Amino acid sequence: MKDKGTATALALLLGGIGIHRFYVGQNWLGLAYLLFCWTYLPLIFGVFDCIVWAVMSKEDFNAKFNPPQEPKFVITRHLSIADEIEKLHRLKESGLITETEYEKKKSELLN
Repeated sequence: MKDKGTATALALLLGGIGIHRFYVGQNWLGLAYLLFCWTYLPLIFGVFDCIVWAVMSKEDFNAKFNPPQEPKFVITRHLSIADEIEKLHRLKESGLITETEYEKKKSELLN
């Protein structure tokens, strides 16, 4: 998660070479700052970024640079044996599995 204070400080101190843009995840813009650092334009833009980010609310900064992320791991509920047998029973009742398949899977679960 990107911190507004860190990004603002990087823009002020190292904005001339675009480090603040790399920090917030704008790598292509950071590369442009780095490639044109000899022109001093990135230094001016870095100071401008510092001022804009300093007056920007934390909520606006987070909305722009910290988008919500999908969870990396999905926690699933493991079915108990009774739930599995109930599921098999519903499949049997709906005709998707035969009585023989139902009994076989049920005995596998109970053993």
